[in-house]
Amino acid sequence: MRVPVDWLGEYVELPAGVTGEQIAAALVAVGLEEEGLHGGDVAGPLVVGRVLEKHPEPQKNGKTINWCQVDVGDSNGTGEPQGIVCGAHNFEVGDLVAVILPGGVLPGNFQISARKTYGHVSAGMICSVRELGIGEDHDGIIVLPRLLGEHHVEELGLQPGDDLIPVLGLDREVVEVNVTPDRGYCFSLRGVAREYSHSTGAAYTDPALIPVDPATQDGYAVELADAGIPELDGVPGCDRYVARIVRGIDLTRETPEWMQRRLLEAGMRPISLAVDVTNYVMLALGQPLHAFDLATLQGPIVVRRAVAGERLRTLDDVDRVLDPEDLLITDSGTRILALAGVMGGEDGEVTPGQTTDVLIESAHFDPRSVARSSRRHRLSSEAAKRFERGVDPDVTDAAAQLAVNLLVEHGGGTADPAITDADQRVATRGPIELDVTMPTRYVGVDYTPERVREILTMIGCEVRELGQGTISVTPPGWRPDLTDAPTLVEEVARVDGYDKIPSVVPRAIGGRGLTHGQRARRRVAGALAGQGLHEVLTYPFVGESRFDELGLAADDVRRTALRLANPLSDEAPLMRTELLQTLPEALRRNISRGSRDVALFEIDTVTLPDHAAQAPVPGVGARPDDAVLQQIRDAVPGQPWHVAVVAAGQADRSGWWGKGRPVDVTDVVAWAHSVADTLGVPLRRVQAERAPFHPGRCVELTLEDGTTVGFVGELHPKVVQRLGLPDRTSAAELDLDVLVAASERPTQVRPLSTHPMASSDVALVVPRSTRYGDVEASLRAGAGELLESVELFDVYVGDQLAADQQSLAFRMHFRAPDRTLTTEEVNAARDAAVARAAKDHGAVQR
Repeated sequence: MRVPVDWLGEYVELPAGVTGEQIAAALVAVGLEEEGLHGGDVAGPLVVGRVLEKHPEPQKNGKTINWCQVDVGDSNGTGEPQGIVCGAHNFEVGDLVAVILPGGVLPGNFQISARKTYGHVSAGMICSVRELGIGEDHDGIIVLPRLLGEHHVEELGLQPGDDLIPVLGLDREVVEVNVTPDRGYCFSLRGVAREYSHSTGAAYTDPALIPVDPATQDGYAVELADAGIPELDGVPGCDRYVARIVRGIDLTRETPEWMQRRLLEAGMRPISLAVDVTNYVMLALGQPLHAFDLATLQGPIVVRRAVAGERLRTLDDVDRVLDPEDLLITDSGTRILALAGVMGGEDGEVTPGQTTDVLIESAHFDPRSVARSSRRHRLSSEAAKRFERGVDPDVTDAAAQLAVNLLVEHGGGTADPAITDADQRVATRGPIELDVTMPTRYVGVDYTPERVREILTMIGCEVRELGQGTISVTPPGWRPDLTDAPTLVEEVARVDGYDKIPSVVPRAIGGRGLTHGQRARRRVAGALAGQGLHEVLTYPFVGESRFDELGLAADDVRRTALRLANPLSDEAPLMRTELLQTLPEALRRNISRGSRDVALFEIDTVTLPDHAAQAPVPGVGARPDDAVLQQIRDAVPGQPWHVAVVAAGQADRSGWWGKGRPVDVTDVVAWAHSVADTLGVPLRRVQAERAPFHPGRCVELTLEDGTTVGFVGELHPKVVQRLGLPDRTSAAELDLDVLVAASERPTQVRPLSTHPMASSDVALVVPRSTRYGDVEASLRAGAGELLESVELFDVYVGDQLAADQQSLAFRMHFRAPDRTLTTEEVNAARDAAVARAAKDHGAVQR
């Protein structure tokens, strides 16, 4: 919103000599944002020039420039014509133009000097409106009669050499502020002046407080036929419509210079008297208006919703297909005149030279209806920007009255005594009860009850005492954002001054530190990183095709994934149920970028939905009760923490020192065990088959009680091919929550024995189908408590054994906590272990 300082001074008392910078600072103090300062930054000499000669000169680059001789009077100190190079072509010999001479300064601190260009010494510049900072047009230079009007140029008697800075208003400042969505009333001089008054205490005069002619029974017929639609809670799209008629207007008359200047300074282009007056009133009061040619209207004005298939050609010359939600202004309910609150149509448009009688529309439209229509048609207008933020419904008749007064005064018309005010407003919000101590409690500044009442009254609220420190506050019509007690508290803090709110650093109190789960996850990440793996984070979104790529069976529970209602990508609408559904893509991407030897890990959550649990959708009018909240919590899907590893390439790189070793499943098994060892949880390995792993090259890791922790293995060749990964890629995924829970269980600590250890080797012949882990378990069970550890150190298959047999060699270590074992005790324990293996697996000692 551009605010001309001299216009602002009509509504609020400005100190003598106040600058735009000081005004901007005062507005910032009450929460408005300074966007920029305009004007006052052009230094002379900027003078009137008359073009005496114009010589077009084509250049080698294809451009044509004009070498001009310009009469600038005595402003150059010689009285001789000034030679100037100009690249524009929208002027002719004899035209009056704006010329800045050497020594002048344009906006942006652009210094003007005489310089040689295109083979001439150009002593100055013929300016465009953009170069002077008074508009955005850069297509051509300023021709003064076109900009100011022939009549006004004659009135001013402009001659070559006259100073143009006061004529163009370049000595006047304009403050530009950014209006936030909750302060729509500041899209007007009325609102900005009020805010300046709040900030400085300056006397304020409301421009809407003008004598308003009362409505009559015989005014132009208006029918508010919209009762609202369910999508907008049944709120009528228009609840007040004022129609005023002015007859006998001469719209060929030129808009007064002072009004044109104010419109230009406010960033709007003067068009014609009728349009300029409605725009001026909108900028002054914040109420958008529209003018219709009365002669083109056949019947009553009917405000209704559109019918599917209806079309409207708006004033921007675009033919638009209307939606049933669009609110329309129509003639007799059939001919569409305007898209309510957004833009008028070509039918009923006021035309200078033809229109003599106009009907002024001043209405109050529902903000949501206007906002949805504006966005639906991608049509942002000055009117829509104001209506969608909320327009004061109490100023509707005053805005129409001001427009009528201006048209009568400057257009020579006569105001019709018949006035329509179709007012169907219903009170939608009542008074707000406020504890006067609430601002102090919320903000932390000591606001006295008197100060709270003073501020609320200052911003236009009606305040009544309810007793016991409570007041009833009725916000004014221009503040639709004041809806409850906290919004009133914000107003007290804003007007009293945000700078009075102290910056207090909160005192750090002693806490309990990290939880056991947080510490455990950090230790796991540190352990894997310490072994050379790189941690990554992947997006948790997958598509159904990923389940097929991983070879999951149609009834696999991992396919039961949570579907997002509004996914980032339609190709990945599901939440992953395993980390290995997203982590291999990170491996593929790194390898495709040239990294051959890669080992990655990820620690994150997966989502395991229970589709049987349905969350209720409570209303927004009140806080849900505890039972509803518990139902919502129960419906939240489980999100356990997992850790996953994927690796490919070489574990030991080759070089001058020798051959390398490719990473294989044993490396990943070791990393998985290191995760458990870091948390002090012993694991067991059980051969398993599970997608996406290779059958026979997959193990299940379990706790000692059989609880599954996760799976480790080499990925299936078909999975590797579908995912674009290297051959023999290995991976693992463990449930960290299970490991963390197991690490919290009490651990039986045994004292270290200081007695010597005795070892004994056994080689057992078993069928090749027998897993060595099962044989090891039998040896442990048979040896008893004296067995400290057992390890497989050799596997033999060959001519000395049958084709379906294998020899497994184990080294068994025995130790007693309280004595040195005898040879007989060691042999007895070893024989018992062999006997148990023979019983369980038919093992024969070699």
